[in-house]
Amino acid sequence: MKDGFLRVASATPHIKVADCTGNSQKIIAMAKEAAENGASLVVFPELCITGYTCGDLFLQRALLNSAQENLKVIIKETKELDCVILVGGELLGLVPKKYIPNYSEFYELRHFTPSKDEFINMDMFSGEDAQFTEIGKNVIFQCVEMPEFKLGVEICEDLWTAEPPSGKLALNGATIIANLSASDEVIGKADYRRMLVKSQSARLLSAYVYTSAGLGESTQDLVFSGHNLICENGSILAESKRFTTGIIYADVDLQKMENERAKANTFVGEDNCEKYVFHLPVKDLKLNRHFSKTPFVPTNKSNLDERCEEILTIQATGLATRIQHTNAKSVVIGLSGGLDSTLALIVAVHAMDMLKRDRKDIIAVTMPCFGTTKRTKSNAEILAESYGVSFKDINISKAVTQHFEDIGQSMEVLDVTFENGQARERTQVLMDIANKTGGFVIGTGDLSELALGWATYNGDHMSMYAVNASIPKTLVRHLTAFEAEHSEGDLKKALLDILDTPVSPELLPPKDGEISQKTEDLVGPYELHDFFLYYLVRQGFTPKKIFRLAKIAFDGIYDEETIRKWLKTFLRRFFSQQFKRSCLPDGPKVGTVTLSPRGDWRMPSDAVNTEFDF
Repeated sequence: MKDGFLRVASATPHIKVADCTGNSQKIIAMAKEAAENGASLVVFPELCITGYTCGDLFLQRALLNSAQENLKVIIKETKELDCVILVGGELLGLVPKKYIPNYSEFYELRHFTPSKDEFINMDMFSGEDAQFTEIGKNVIFQCVEMPEFKLGVEICEDLWTAEPPSGKLALNGATIIANLSASDEVIGKADYRRMLVKSQSARLLSAYVYTSAGLGESTQDLVFSGHNLICENGSILAESKRFTTGIIYADVDLQKMENERAKANTFVGEDNCEKYVFHLPVKDLKLNRHFSKTPFVPTNKSNLDERCEEILTIQATGLATRIQHTNAKSVVIGLSGGLDSTLALIVAVHAMDMLKRDRKDIIAVTMPCFGTTKRTKSNAEILAESYGVSFKDINISKAVTQHFEDIGQSMEVLDVTFENGQARERTQVLMDIANKTGGFVIGTGDLSELALGWATYNGDHMSMYAVNASIPKTLVRHLTAFEAEHSEGDLKKALLDILDTPVSPELLPPKDGEISQKTEDLVGPYELHDFFLYYLVRQGFTPKKIFRLAKIAFDGIYDEETIRKWLKTFLRRFFSQQFKRSCLPDGPKVGTVTLSPRGDWRMPSDAVNTEFDF
């Protein structure tokens, strides 16, 4: 229950119809099992004490009396369990069913009455230790020790209606919705049910636990499969195998749901629900949940290919639109032979093809200087030739040397001035070529570099259109690999070699002809920084929580001290380098994380990270 995580369970017992006593014992046993496995919430199916398919037996007083008495037994036997049980535990409240299905195979109106909007007095539990004296559908149960744990309940048909009660419950703060259901199986219904639960959790920015009746229900006319689902904001965390009974578990992140809602100003809260509080001890869970090392990159190859194609299309469309709007005669790219400039060239080629323009209108410029290696320069030349773009080779060594003489910079001092002087000279060359050819400069820097401030201010930091501005480094690599898969010959070889080349600005002299300045040796692994970036900006998590998740995701790859070191580096640089992000050039938004000052991220340049230490 720390950091907003809550283990929930969806449990379907193997019941016998109308055997309230036997069914209650199975419910109690499963509740205890779930509690032993760390669950703080256990959801059982609708009418699981009696069985859903009792038919006219629901009109028999003997069955009703037994159901009532056995509910009291369940309450008594599970009272000491440290979890909320939807059908047992300390009696917090009773939630009625509003929508009664009475179509096709359902005829519930024969036996039940739908709840009214008003609350209904209940005396069947007089003397019980309960917070309420009446029941109503608009009730939220909130945990004192874990304020994010706000539970709303709806029953079966409620979810399938045009206006499910869960909508109102969520607007009143419920972060997790439980649905006690008895949904029979017909062909195709499972897919629809799955879609319904997923979409409701997405619409409500909530966790959703759906538990349905299963084996043991009467098969006179219907079959129940016990199809249980646990979803979180549109994603399925756990799903039962149909036509079985048992318990499924998932660790939902309720803090994440509250962060999502805080960002959505259309998620306007209300205040017209009854709220009951309860107490649960805080559990320090060993999370049973997967966290991808690359949250920006789909793990499924098919999904990844689809994502890459879509991203390249978005980038190319944005660039093509800007080219048309400005009537640009050319676009100019500084082509280093590294990953970022390669992706920028790929996007430019796609944009020109989209516009049905000559690729020669793309001017790729390589500008070797003190740190350039033969490998990267050769790859730049091969790329330009293979794509059929215009190419210029401009050695800037003399210009930079002269500039250093002008400002009194020693060639022996390999400091930040030595590095940035080269970067700014390259930008000047590109800008002037763009002026000369009636075009504009395409920026090559990516999202990860912007987060770290790993760019020379008014050097590679500046352009007229930054096509990679919302592409994290881990995704840049996959986009380039996707292009390589769809290429052949020398182009394919060059792209694959670029993917194998260490990331470097090549601003320091090489050693024995090899790259001496490796970015990840200086600022840390980009896979870690992209992980930190996603959970800080997209999810709004605390550094302490990010550290916890990183240890899980990178277990066996980086030790704790390495993760801690680079997380501290990330936070320090992220705060100190905001001034560079405050004046970024235009660029297309591609994903849900961007740092554009005109879009998703508005941060003061002088904010400090004091409160973000851990």
